[in-house]
Amino acid sequence: MSAGPLRTGSLRARTVVAVLVLLAVLLGLLSVAVQATLGERLRTQIEDRLRDRASAAAALVGTVDADDLADRLSMQGLAVTITTSDGGSVEAGPTPEQLRQGPPEPPGLSGPAGPGGSTPASGSATADGAAGSAAAAGSAAATGQVRITSSSVREEGRLVTLVSRLSDGSTIRLTAGTGSVDEVLGELRWVMLGASAVFLLVAAVGLVLVVRRTMRPLDTMTRAARSIAHGDRGRRLRPARRDTEIGRVAVAFDEMLDAVEGAEHQALAAEARMRAFLSDAAHELRTPVAGIRAAADTLVRTPLDPAEREDLAVHVVRQAGRAGRLVDDLLLMARVDRGLELDLAPVDLGAVARLEASRALLRAPALRVEVVEPDGAVGVPGDDDRLGQVLSNLLENAARATGGSGVVSVVVTSADGHGVVRVTDDGPGIPEADRERVFDRLVRLDAGRDDRRGGAGLGLPIARGIARAHGGDLVCPRGGDTAFVLTLPVVVPAPVPVPVSEPERATAGVGIRH
Repeated sequence: MSAGPLRTGSLRARTVVAVLVLLAVLLGLLSVAVQATLGERLRTQIEDRLRDRASAAAALVGTVDADDLADRLSMQGLAVTITTSDGGSVEAGPTPEQLRQGPPEPPGLSGPAGPGGSTPASGSATADGAAGSAAAAGSAAATGQVRITSSSVREEGRLVTLVSRLSDGSTIRLTAGTGSVDEVLGELRWVMLGASAVFLLVAAVGLVLVVRRTMRPLDTMTRAARSIAHGDRGRRLRPARRDTEIGRVAVAFDEMLDAVEGAEHQALAAEARMRAFLSDAAHELRTPVAGIRAAADTLVRTPLDPAEREDLAVHVVRQAGRAGRLVDDLLLMARVDRGLELDLAPVDLGAVARLEASRALLRAPALRVEVVEPDGAVGVPGDDDRLGQVLSNLLENAARATGGSGVVSVVVTSADGHGVVRVTDDGPGIPEADRERVFDRLVRLDAGRDDRRGGAGLGLPIARGIARAHGGDLVCPRGGDTAFVLTLPVVVPAPVPVPVSEPERATAGVGIRH
C-alpha cells in the first residue's frame, strides 16, 4: 500500500500559529486563575468585614438601643436587620436592589446640610460611634454579657449575607453588596485582555523573526539540494553540530549524497567497463570471423592446389574454434554475473588437482606439473566440474606463462577451516601493479600474444567468479613470487577421494608428493 502525499504546509506558519495558540491558551488560563483568586480574596475580605461588624454590634447590645445600633451599622453601606429577643425587628441601610446595583454613596455626601452650610456631624458622630463601639466592645468583652453563639454566611446573586445569633436571643443580619468586587474584576479582565493582545502581537513578531532564523539551515539544505541536482555533486552541508535535530538531518543528507555519488560513480564505472568489455569482445570476435571470412572467400573464389586448400581449411577450423571458445566464455561469464547454479557435494581438492593436472599434461606434454597434498583428504562442499574448471584455467594460464615447457606447482593444504590450493610456475611472473588487474575481463598483459599462445583474457575472471560463487575467493597476492591462491570454506567432513588410475597418472606424467 503506497503512502499518501507528503504534507508540505508552511513549517514557519504552523510553528508560529501553534506557539501563539499555546500562548493564548496559557494567558487565558492565567487570567481565569488570577480573577478567581482575586475574586475569592475580595469576597473573603467582605465576609471578614461583616464578621467584625457583627462582633462590634454584639458588644453594643444592651448599651445601645436597636434603632441606634442599626443606624450606626448602616452608615458603613450595609443593609441591617436586627431582630430582638422579644420578636421586634429593626431595619436600616440600603435595600438589596440598591446593593446589587453598586456600592452606596458615603453618608455625608448626600445628606442634608447642617447649620452654616456644613453637613451634619455624621462624620464625628460616626467617629464617636466607632469609638463608643470600641469602648463598649471592650467593656462587654470584660463583662462577658452578650456574645455571638453562631454565624452563617450566604452568598446569593451579588449579595453576601451574614446572620449572627447572639446569646441574648437576638439576631443580627448584615448584607453587603459585591458590586465593587465585580467592578474590580471587570476592570482587571479588560486590563489583562489588552495586555494579552499586546503580548501576543509582540510575540508573533518575535516568533516570525526567530523561526525564520531557526529555519535558515533548511533553506541552506534546499539550495544545496538544488545545486547538487544541477551538477554540483561534491557539495556537502557538513553541520557544525551533529547531535541536534537539524544536525542529524544534515548528516543523513550528507550520507545520502555520499551514497548517491558513490552509486553514480559505480554506475558510470560499470557502464565504462561494459562498453570496454563489449568493444573488446567485438574486437576479439572480429579477428577470427575476419580470418574465417577471408579463408572461405579464398577457398570459393581462387583455384588452389590440395595443399593450399588444406592449409586454408585448417585455418578456418582453428579460427572457428577460437570464436566458439570466446562465445562459450562470454556466455559463462554472463552466467557467473547472474549467479551460477552449483551442484554442491563433498569434493576432495587433492583429487580434483590431480585430475586437472593430468588433463593439462595431455594438452601440453612438455609441461611438468607437481601436485603436493597432505596425507588426509581436504574436503570442501562444491561442484567438482566447476572447481575443476577453475584449476584448469589456472593450469592453462601457467602453461602459457612458461611457454608450455616449464614447471608448475599445485599445493593443496587446509588451514583455519578453509581448503587452499596454491598454483605457482617458473615463468616470468606478473608485476605487482597488475596482480589485481589480471582478473578484469579481456585483460591480457602480453599484448603481442597471438591466438595460438593465449585466450581472450576471460579465464581468470571466470575462475574468480566460480570461486566466489562457492563462498571462497581467488587472488594473486602481492609481494613475493607470483602465485594464484584458491580458498574455499571447509564445512563438511572429508569425502572419499575421486579415484585416479595409476596408468592415467603415468601417461599424464603428474608428479605427486605427500
